Amino acid sequence: MRIRQSGAVIALTLSATCASAAVIGASVAAQSITGERIAALPRAQQAAWRDYLARSARQMQADRALLQAELKAAGLAAELLPPNGSAARSMPLNRPEEWYGGAEARRIADIIVSFQTPAGGWSKNLNLADHERRLGERFAPNNLSAHLGPGDFDTPHDPNWNYVGTLDNDATTTELQFLARVAAAAPKDGEAYRVASLRGLEYLLAAQFPNGGWPQVWPLEGGYHDAITLNDGAMTGTLELLREVADGTGSFAFVPESMRARARASVAKGIQCMLDTQIVQEGRRTVWAQQHDALNLQPVAGRNYEPAAQCASESAALVLFLMRLPQPSPAVVDAVHAAVAWFRGTAIHDSAYQGGADGRRLRPVPGAAPIWARFYETGTDRPVFGDRDKSIHDDVNEISAERRNGYSWYNAGPQEALGRWAEWSLSHPPAKAAPPR
Repeated sequence: MRIRQSGAVIALTLSATCASAAVIGASVAAQSITGERIAALPRAQQAAWRDYLARSARQMQADRALLQAELKAAGLAAELLPPNGSAARSMPLNRPEEWYGGAEARRIADIIVSFQTPAGGWSKNLNLADHERRLGERFAPNNLSAHLGPGDFDTPHDPNWNYVGTLDNDATTTELQFLARVAAAAPKDGEAYRVASLRGLEYLLAAQFPNGGWPQVWPLEGGYHDAITLNDGAMTGTLELLREVADGTGSFAFVPESMRARARASVAKGIQCMLDTQIVQEGRRTVWAQQHDALNLQPVAGRNYEPAAQCASESAALVLFLMRLPQPSPAVVDAVHAAVAWFRGTAIHDSAYQGGADGRRLRPVPGAAPIWARFYETGTDRPVFGDRDKSIHDDVNEISAERRNGYSWYNAGPQEALGRWAEWSLSHPPAKAAPPR
């Protein structure tokens, strides 16, 4: 199944008279996965999705029940709040191999194990070098946005239960990589780390959708968190880790063959999902959105200022992943060539997104290296920019100063993919000639 788009489908409510206007539409909230929506799927797909939704609900109930039992046992009236921090910095993955056998690495590993949710995942923005989780302490820190307003897409159903188990900001995959390194350095007494790693892998397999994608949060939290999430490398990072598990090499050599086989099957489903979500416009495959609806695979909005549109940076990361596959199928090869053609056609030359006395703006810089907008409107390939009020603009200089200065609206990510493609394409010609742009 490939995505076919029209201007209306990408959730931009366009006016025929606003072609040159700064405001071209408004973002619409992504839909949650619900029983009612599953009932509208083809009958052959419904059973797997009903089972998935039921498992998510049961796991959410079990996770919350454990914390409530701890509160009662500890005699606490309210949950303790763990410290915020950069999870990635608290779990370094670039130290020498011998460091992971030392006392500091094991201290961090013990903290990581203590904050693993009953489902097997981890939250984001946790300082996992601070202390082991205490009885009655939440699994997640305060992950609430400081900018929430009425109807904000980022408003959680329960502010006290938010991002409890997520792939956002490299959460869960980073913990698993760190634990595997420590377990490999402790072959005789690292059983606790191996057990936690296997629980984490079970979490990844349980969270995967029947169609091969992954949500941002699992158990499901609703809204855009239920969408197939490419943003911040959530899906590609998960697939990279599962590929390492499937190979049974490096730090994951301890994983039993039964789990490796499941990881291989999971990776195959994930790659197929990538192919199924590649956006097609006027018969031509292009790139991907940050998020795709889990049930109909259409691009959907994320946060208020993240429209349902083609996304250059996330698509570049996905293309790099596909080019790392050792034996790509003809469909994968064609998907890569199609995305590269889109990158080449949408590059912005002689400009740079630079700061100045008036803040960050797109400015003319003759001879500057190519850059790409983060979002492009499907059907026209024009850059689009969102704001906190959900408005969508065709000029980055027209959005609020807070968003203009606080988000990566332009980047050079596709340039790395283009450089890698120049070599990769020599041994991977397109399976069928793509029509010229």
